[in-house]
Amino acid sequence: MAEVSLRNVSKVYKGGIKAVSKVNLGVESKEFVVLVGPSGCGKSTILRIIAGLEEASEGDVYIAGQRVNDVPAKDRNVAMVFQSYALYPHMTVFENMSFGLRLRRYPKSEIVRRVNEAAEILGIKHLLGRRPLELSGGERQRVAVGRTIVRKPLVFLFDEPLSNLDAKMRVQMRTEIHKLHIRLQTTMVYVTHDQVEAMTMGDRIAVMKDGIIHQIDEPMNIYDRPKNKFVAGFIGSPPMNFIDGRIIKKDTKLYFDDGARIKVKIVEDMYPKLLPYLNKEITLGIRAEDIYDRLFVSVAPPENIVRAHCDVYEPMGSEVHLFLSSGKHTFIARVGAYDRPQINQDMDLVFDMSKVHFFDKDTEETLI
Repeated sequence: MAEVSLRNVSKVYKGGIKAVSKVNLGVESKEFVVLVGPSGCGKSTILRIIAGLEEASEGDVYIAGQRVNDVPAKDRNVAMVFQSYALYPHMTVFENMSFGLRLRRYPKSEIVRRVNEAAEILGIKHLLGRRPLELSGGERQRVAVGRTIVRKPLVFLFDEPLSNLDAKMRVQMRTEIHKLHIRLQTTMVYVTHDQVEAMTMGDRIAVMKDGIIHQIDEPMNIYDRPKNKFVAGFIGSPPMNFIDGRIIKKDTKLYFDDGARIKVKIVEDMYPKLLPYLNKEITLGIRAEDIYDRLFVSVAPPENIVRAHCDVYEPMGSEVHLFLSSGKHTFIARVGAYDRPQINQDMDLVFDMSKVHFFDKDTEETLI
């Protein structure tokens, strides 16, 4: 079994700079966990601590049930794929992939068998005689992954391995890495700043900011039930729309009112959580796909209609992104491919109030 466990791990650099703060993370054997967050949030530091390339300032690191704080990187039986590929330019693909095995004095026949097996898995057997400069970016990345496969480690670590590739190749390579995980059935920890990679690849996602894991869960649970405003805004493309306003009461009904042009009725199931915030400042969050063009909605409650100005539309092929403004707020709607409203004209939108989120204005924690 190849579980990875971080218990109250912190990393403080000289000058008191805290990169990671009291992180608790458990990765089950054969699980694919993605650490995602903005640049400088501490995700790569965590990866390096697991690999043994950085020493934790406090806390414990366990791999396969063994505490490895004092175990050198070379003895942890983990393999790391770097952003820069880290290939030796003067060596062939075969020599790059076999380098670690040759250092450990594996028999030649075993080296050849392992390299050919890994090359077959990655579809690079025809490249074994070439050098890195003769390869495309995607091929170099496959070689870097192949170099880790031949070692048959307990844990694979990936540090933003696709960030140097073009958009099309990134899509292809993330699929290949996902298929590789299914085939090898090995524990993998993957670091990225790209939330699309995180959503599509991970069994679970750990969302980080300022050295802290804010939420860890399955991708769709994080998408549908974000713990706070940061997670809600970071996960999702386009990002969630946020509108500041107040909860007001009219007759027996509750409404969200931004004080300008947006006033929408709240569904009754949310009343118990929102009544304590009556007449207080609050933030409404709504995803782009939960805002509809009134012309394409058969039944639209008048209390959920928002008048907005269409500033820009972006056709994306299968859908259209509308960039809108209403009073003091701007937001994005994701509508059907053939919905082409007039630019610089007002239009009626429908907010799906059964799918909105509400956040405390001060703590930014979710309320629903």
